[in-house]
Amino acid sequence: MEKKPPVFLSIVFSFRNEADVLRELVGRMRAVMSEAIQKKLIKGYQMVFVNDASSDNSLALLLELAAGKKDIGIVNMSRTFGVAPCVMAGLAHAQGDAIVYMDADLQDPPELIIKMLEAYLSDIELEVVHTVRISRQGESKFKLFITKIGYGILNRYSNVSIPAQAGDFKLLSRRAVDHVLCFKENKPFMRGIIAWVGFKQSFIPYNREARFAGKSKFFVLGEKVISNFLNAAIVNFSSVPLQIASYCGLCAIVGDFIIVLHAFYEKFSGQAVPGWTALMVVILFIGGVQLFCLGMIGLYLNSVHEQTKMRPSYIVSSTYGFQS
Repeated sequence: MEKKPPVFLSIVFSFRNEADVLRELVGRMRAVMSEAIQKKLIKGYQMVFVNDASSDNSLALLLELAAGKKDIGIVNMSRTFGVAPCVMAGLAHAQGDAIVYMDADLQDPPELIIKMLEAYLSDIELEVVHTVRISRQGESKFKLFITKIGYGILNRYSNVSIPAQAGDFKLLSRRAVDHVLCFKENKPFMRGIIAWVGFKQSFIPYNREARFAGKSKFFVLGEKVISNFLNAAIVNFSSVPLQIASYCGLCAIVGDFIIVLHAFYEKFSGQAVPGWTALMVVILFIGGVQLFCLGMIGLYLNSVHEQTKMRPSYIVSSTYGFQS
């Protein structure tokens, strides 16, 4: 099988307030990149750090780590935009022939990049290398259970197949990245976008580690997680909620018809028609279905509303360490 030549590699990190982790992260990344160069997997590299308006001393620490080096580029956002827009900004600034994007909290081991590069270079047709988590240290059983349900819903109702337990730690070819950057969605769902782009993709299993330091900023039932799941994942990659709303409306009509037939039967049989209890049951049933359907439709209308404004997904305040 024909192989690819060594590549110039970009590694994109989206982060906010990770001062406790950055020194260890940069040290381990430099060690891994040195090994990759020795193995002739890469001919050079850059680390692209997208600073999502950190309020701690993360930026100052990065500038210190970058002093006298040419392997760190920094993209500072004008305000906090969230992980996915920051990843898109990092991909837009990445100069590599291949790009890895990953979290900055060291739950995803940088050392795995060696295996990702070996897999990518071994196949001329391969465009995307996913990492698949077979275990997740430092995370509760409840979170793992909810995550499993979430992936199940996505794969059952999404328009594309999204690999289960394949998070935001991937290697993309320049070709794949160029196509990803064509997406102008207001709330990009990176895992869905990369699955939608297609091309030949492979998978590497690994054990996800606990955070090196600090606390997670994404709680399993937190507003950010739920909003991302509903507004980015479900709305952008599935029309099933609208279909569910239609089915609920149909069921309400059938239920209503049955209740009406029962009312007529009692009337013509001379029995007393039930009073307010039956009426309240019907009103509450129909009202609940209507509210549910309106809620589903509202998610899509809000997505359309946000998209038609044509606002950028992010605004860059300043950059450091990039060649013009």
